[in-house]
Amino acid sequence: MPSPSQNTGEQDSAILTLDRIFTAKEFEAKGFGPARWLDDDSGYLVLESAEPENGEEPQPQQIVHYDLKSGESKILVSAEQLTPDGADKPLKVADFRWSQEAQRLLIFTNTKRVWRVNTRGDYWVLDVPGGRLRQLGGEAAPSTLMFAKFSPDGRSAAYVRENNIYVENLDSGEGFRGERFRGEICQLMADGSDTIINGTTDWVYEEELHLRDCFLWSPDGRYIAYWQFDISGVDTFHLINNTDSLYPELKSFPYPKVGRTNPACRVGVVSAAGGETTWFAIEGDPRNHYIHRMVWGQDSSQVVIQQINRFQNCNKVIFGKVSDGLVEVVLTEEDDAWVDLHNSLKLLEDGRAFTWLSDRDGWSHLYLVSRDGQQVQLLTPGDYDVVDVVGLDEAGGWVYFRASPEDTTQRYLYRAALDGSGRTERLTPADLPGTHAYHLSPKAAWAFHTHTTFDSPPVLSLVSPATHERVKVLEENRPLQEKLAALCRLPVEFFKVPIADDIALDGWCMKPPDFDPGKKFPVLFYIYGEPSGLTVLDNWIGNRYLWHQMLAQNGFIVMSVDSSGTPSPRGRCWRKSMYKQVGTKSAADQAAALRVILGERPYIDPERVGIWGWSGGGTMTLNMLFRFPDLYKTGIAVAPVSDQRLYDTIYQERYMGPLEENEEAYIEGSPITHAEKLAGNLLLIHGTGDDNVHYQATERLINELIKHNKPFSMMAYPNRTHAIKEGKNTSLHLHDLMTRYLVEHLLQN
Repeated sequence: MPSPSQNTGEQDSAILTLDRIFTAKEFEAKGFGPARWLDDDSGYLVLESAEPENGEEPQPQQIVHYDLKSGESKILVSAEQLTPDGADKPLKVADFRWSQEAQRLLIFTNTKRVWRVNTRGDYWVLDVPGGRLRQLGGEAAPSTLMFAKFSPDGRSAAYVRENNIYVENLDSGEGFRGERFRGEICQLMADGSDTIINGTTDWVYEEELHLRDCFLWSPDGRYIAYWQFDISGVDTFHLINNTDSLYPELKSFPYPKVGRTNPACRVGVVSAAGGETTWFAIEGDPRNHYIHRMVWGQDSSQVVIQQINRFQNCNKVIFGKVSDGLVEVVLTEEDDAWVDLHNSLKLLEDGRAFTWLSDRDGWSHLYLVSRDGQQVQLLTPGDYDVVDVVGLDEAGGWVYFRASPEDTTQRYLYRAALDGSGRTERLTPADLPGTHAYHLSPKAAWAFHTHTTFDSPPVLSLVSPATHERVKVLEENRPLQEKLAALCRLPVEFFKVPIADDIALDGWCMKPPDFDPGKKFPVLFYIYGEPSGLTVLDNWIGNRYLWHQMLAQNGFIVMSVDSSGTPSPRGRCWRKSMYKQVGTKSAADQAAALRVILGERPYIDPERVGIWGWSGGGTMTLNMLFRFPDLYKTGIAVAPVSDQRLYDTIYQERYMGPLEENEEAYIEGSPITHAEKLAGNLLLIHGTGDDNVHYQATERLINELIKHNKPFSMMAYPNRTHAIKEGKNTSLHLHDLMTRYLVEHLLQN
């Protein structure tokens, strides 16, 4: 059989190859935006490129204003206006913000990656009526500003530079378009350094608590609330770059592994004109608590802070006074396992209450909590989980959320009445199965709606959420849909696997287009299997779907099953059943599911069972090969955690508890403990520049396999991160490697 990575002769539009997926990139989905709602819900702004004509080159970017009342659109900012004086082309806009009252546009460009995403770059301000374009930052070096944002009145902008926060007055100075703006710049603090971080975060807070932009303007523009991190005392990890210079180079950064010292964190408020910071007097050791959320109250006199303890089973909602830093704990959420972290806290405009998401009654439900925390009113009664909060329509008396009571592989839009009546409504039409995502306008009159299914790419629309009426299609991805329609493929099958009287796991199955139940097929399982992620969703997953479909075209059955303890909306007991059992419970569930599947599907060859996964899925691949060598014959583990004690504090301690109290479970749940049982074919893949799951974990596993004289294959990708996508041709090479390994050990076996 020719390699699926090669095109043989004239390309058949029905057949997938690795070249089509990863080199030609024929199947890339188009998105929409970035877009910004106008504050009054009258319309939105979107970054667009004018459509090329007659095979011309793509046109430059421009900002277009869409008026929702009239239905008309107009160019608000042209490409010419985005071109600095003396430049031969306009700025390449990565993102933008709009100050409606001041008629100013803030442009993010020349971006650079910081760990996972591009959060450092240059910022420019365009005064739209006068056409003046100016760069922020004074004499700052290129690509050194972070998270710039307008003050509420649009007359100033604040940003982070070299771990300090600055405020720049946009009304001072004259200058012309293209001249670097030399207005008044106020540095709010001077203690930022390699170990003191103001306004942004360290590695572990970014990775596990999803904090990057860590400062907030007050509603009246007088203050800035911000996070400060002290990373001194955190152990340093070193990555070795052997390829980019004559001698190895080290990349060093603080990384707290399980049981080790954490960064210290505190939050405070400083005047936007400069001065001393008022720190909030929050109780608890700042190295053994995390401040994971902060928002301003209904005015500029207080902030609302969420603090969790180190082992994340107690979350406190704290109101802090700006005037003196005194705090008041108004709500405490506790759990015997861990407390889920979320962005569901939405303050009502009058400050009398806020929305809250909790599974205190066994299901993840929305509540309305009074300002003093004394009244907690259930808004979404019923035996189902609220997945997340989409938005708040206080004037209409509704809170919008996503859920799927009948089918946990789907995601639909609902709303619940704020009056506590328990009235809820499903808004997503019944004839649109799949996964639905919504970005509501400020007053909830409109929403950008994204709809996907497992077999079909995103369709983006403008809808009225209350009725779900589609106003217009923003991006249909019609060319991609046509390419997918031409493929030789069968629709995915969603199914359930009963592994006990009261436990049925969700799964999906891809079959070869020429599937014959009278024949025997190899099966490849795709797995994640940890408490932080799902694989069985009716949702488009892009190139991963296409690669799996390519394997199906070449004679594989591809399947995935989610264990109990993964975050499916099936109630607290389901979601938290993996507590202190990461690696063990999920492995037992997967093995039980495989036994049932083999019994129910005689067309699967039990001697050709493979499994693969990435990150936590790589870890689970190792666990299945090592723990159940009688069931799994071949596995590919990409970027796995071989020993849970090597991973970071926030993630691993959340799900496994304190190391000193549960070390035996840490050891038992780690695949390295069971490496001596390997009997099948194993391919290990890891990037040596992985700052997340360190290459160290794979090297330790290699030593253990050598000790037990276990044959295996491996591939190290020099200086690639956890994504293993950097460098020319990397994605193609990686998937060609995996495809050849599977063909050799499962298809041609």
